[in-house]
Amino acid sequence: MLGSGLGTQIDGADCVLRMNQAPTVGFEADVGQRSTLRVISHTTVPLLLRNYSHYFQQARDTLYVVWGQGKHMDRALGGRTYRTLLQLTKMYPGLQVYTFTERMMAYCDQVFQDETGKNRRQSGSFLSTGWFTMILALELCEEIVVYGMVSDSYCRDKSHPSVPYHYFEKGRLDECQMYLAHERAPRSAHRFITEKAVFSRWAKKRPIVFAHPSWRTR
Repeated sequence: MLGSGLGTQIDGADCVLRMNQAPTVGFEADVGQRSTLRVISHTTVPLLLRNYSHYFQQARDTLYVVWGQGKHMDRALGGRTYRTLLQLTKMYPGLQVYTFTERMMAYCDQVFQDETGKNRRQSGSFLSTGWFTMILALELCEEIVVYGMVSDSYCRDKSHPSVPYHYFEKGRLDECQMYLAHERAPRSAHRFITEKAVFSRWAKKRPIVFAHPSWRTR
């Protein structure tokens, strides 16, 4: 997204979804500054707390949806992340925070199995925040424009440019190196490339458009 100059276009959407701690400050020209809804992993909550005044005090109009597995998000037993979210809502009474229910988490697992033929747990896979965000977007939006997502075949092209995994972490791990490392790992890994192949299939049937880079579904 760096150097895209698409900030104004992104801000012009009816609803702008962002993921995890992806910042806008300092990157407004390329990614915009509006954040209607932010989908975050339970592992990202501590990262947001490092800059809580920005995420939870200044960005009062943003709605947060948190996903997480097992003990971290357990309501009955008071999981650590769930307790943290409760404390945040007490600190900032106007804060809009929602969590994926256990039923929704199970649904996302089932969709993965239906699309890939693989059981998520047995295949050693962790669903990415992008997976949860796409499923949520399909529930909420009539039309989806995805910015900054490459195709599942992108990393096979040796002529692709080297870009950081996160636009806001320059000099860190290369995007394709991250994708390939996770895709090949036997367990405890995201299947980024597999997920992109699924998104490509969905785009044939649903109003999903991939922008910057722009690519056709197969």
